[in-house]
Amino acid sequence: MFPWRWLALLALIPLSLSANAGVKVKLTQKGLDFGRELAVASLQEKLMTIKVPDISGTERVDPIGKVHYSLTEMRIVKLGLPSSAIGLVPGTGFTLTITNAFLSLHGKWRVKYLRFIKDSGSFDLAIKSLTITTSISLRSDEAGRPAVAVASCATTLGGVSIKFHGGASWLYNLFTRFIEKGLCSSLQKELCPLVAESVSSMNQFLKTLNVLAPLDRYAEIAYPMVSSPEISNSSIGLNLKGEFYNIGHHMEPPFSPAPFFLPNQEQSMLYIGLSAFTANSASFVYNKAGTLSLNITDDMIPPSSPFRLTTRTFGAFIPQIAKLFPGLMMVLQVKTAKDPLFNIEANNVTVDAISSLTAYAILANTSLAPLFVLNVDSSVGARVNVVGNKLAGAVNLNKLDMSLGKSYVGDFQVGPLHNIFQIVLKVAVLPRVNVRLKEGFPLPSLGKINLTNTQLQVLKGYILIGTDLQISA
Repeated sequence: MFPWRWLALLALIPLSLSANAGVKVKLTQKGLDFGRELAVASLQEKLMTIKVPDISGTERVDPIGKVHYSLTEMRIVKLGLPSSAIGLVPGTGFTLTITNAFLSLHGKWRVKYLRFIKDSGSFDLAIKSLTITTSISLRSDEAGRPAVAVASCATTLGGVSIKFHGGASWLYNLFTRFIEKGLCSSLQKELCPLVAESVSSMNQFLKTLNVLAPLDRYAEIAYPMVSSPEISNSSIGLNLKGEFYNIGHHMEPPFSPAPFFLPNQEQSMLYIGLSAFTANSASFVYNKAGTLSLNITDDMIPPSSPFRLTTRTFGAFIPQIAKLFPGLMMVLQVKTAKDPLFNIEANNVTVDAISSLTAYAILANTSLAPLFVLNVDSSVGARVNVVGNKLAGAVNLNKLDMSLGKSYVGDFQVGPLHNIFQIVLKVAVLPRVNVRLKEGFPLPSLGKINLTNTQLQVLKGYILIGTDLQISA
């Protein structure tokens, strides 16, 4: 049943892995209460489907003697679960307790006595102070997704009353206690299997946990669990891999997640911590796929810009270019020398990149003539935000240092080119990067559970997202 699904976040048991997490998730007491309310609503819906089997028997009633009776077509007409509580069992799972529940049941009765007298009518059964106590175990499936099962279930029935209508109802009232006992026993046999069925139905939804979320034709991000849940008396912490991979080829990067710990904050239902490891694994994957290399051509420069990617423009700073290759278009080939590095400090996210930039003149036969190679050391600042269930962002240029790696047109000073390449980065490269970053990358999520009232903090070593939860229609 759908409203049970938020409790899915609790469904974990110790795993055999011991790797550090790239992403951490913590469900607070506020989040647990949200899940409890949804779970109770789902359980109530499930219990309304109780099918009480027909009951028949024989009782001796003075002065009539033996009375043969049957109770049929019984159905729940009213059910209430007004009080509930959820409790965490450290290292094991959780309990869900329903108290002061009540239900009303309507059915039909038939009776035969003195061998030939028959009669029939209807009846109403009311049960008060029903208690259901369920212990739910937590485990992981083979894909690192959570799965749940009922470990134990117990029910107790408080006050019971039954009223017969029509026919010889007075006769039934003579042996009400026998009927009540039979009905209560039959109901109790039905309750716990339905509870177990409701809990088990969560597993289908748990399979929607995006343990491997595709991003584009190059990469996907993995969120399976990597260690046991960290369950306290008031919250549960989940340790997720949080690593980018090349699609179809999972290669580990030459670095590992550093340990980090979420702060003791309880204002939101859920907290998600994304470490620098996760961001740097993205850098490793996209660089390996070759997507961080770029050819910059003149059509990438806005038409309104006075700067054009031509030998005439560069010839104003390096005269020998205009002399050797007059009136030609140019192309700039940018290649990363190593994986760009994300640094996350308090209130500050930066990305440092070391690249080579090779400038070419495009000859009349479309072949390329190399002009020079620059060593480029750049740094951008990143702004991050949450859009829906995704982490998005944008970057802006902080620093650009260049040195001459090789020249094919003789020696020249690099300094005068600094402003040109700043313009190129700002108008041709960074806008393309920001288009992709604006699309965002999926956060850990389950089905149609959405993030709302989201707040984001940049802390040392990781980004912390505090959020409440809601279920989309």
